[in-house]
Amino acid sequence: MLDLIGNLPAGARVLDLGAGPGSFPCQRQDILVVRLDLERPYRLGQGSYVLADAARMPFPPASFDLVVGNHSLEHFTELEATVREIGRVVRPDGVLYVAVPDATTLTDRIYRWLGRGGGHVNPFRSPEEVASLIARLTGLALRSTTVLFSSLSFLNRHNFVTPPPRRIALFAFGNEPFLAVCIWILRGVDRRCGTKWSRYGWSFVFGNVDAAAPAEVWVNVCVRCGSGHSEAYLRKHASIRRLSYRCPACGGFNLLTTWDML
Repeated sequence: MLDLIGNLPAGARVLDLGAGPGSFPCQRQDILVVRLDLERPYRLGQGSYVLADAARMPFPPASFDLVVGNHSLEHFTELEATVREIGRVVRPDGVLYVAVPDATTLTDRIYRWLGRGGGHVNPFRSPEEVASLIARLTGLALRSTTVLFSSLSFLNRHNFVTPPPRRIALFAFGNEPFLAVCIWILRGVDRRCGTKWSRYGWSFVFGNVDAAAPAEVWVNVCVRCGSGHSEAYLRKHASIRRLSYRCPACGGFNLLTTWDML
């Protein structure tokens, strides 16, 4: 997603759909980022904010060069209407990035159990299901699909905005090293048993762009900020001590998963 934003020409317009305070950082000053949500976020980040229903967006057709639905489609009650609106507001030669959870994974089940649904009203169960729906309703061609891995960052006490439910006690009250160990163990179980307990979901790129899936799947996802990194990037940019490292993006504590462990 950040590569897509970084490669946009000057003057491009980006829509961050269902953004809350912002689903991605953007340091570029030469593009316009519009964050859309139904309710005013608890804090404002970079960009312009619009309060509106994603199924009825107040924008002219072909308004945006890039639309980002970063972990938001699972929350929209009018899913098909929202996807059609995406197809209306994105330029015919534009790009769409979507990331959604896999409703069959342990991570999504914990999220919905802990938050009594957590606002996830659309359970996606296969990448083919998601890609087919979006391509059909937007008219944009699928360019790449990537498996996303979990970090359990929604359990991290650093990310609590309101008091968490009492059930958080089962996860050491969001203790960061505890979550790092849990994720590391789940990765190992997946390797040995062929399960997908440490997976989160998928990301998709549609539209007018060359977007091959990365050769190395980014299994190292920060338990604090959720940023994914390749092992090679971490060895170059992070401070690694044996099997632990500090996230280059936020400083969160993590355990390193290496390729020979997968």
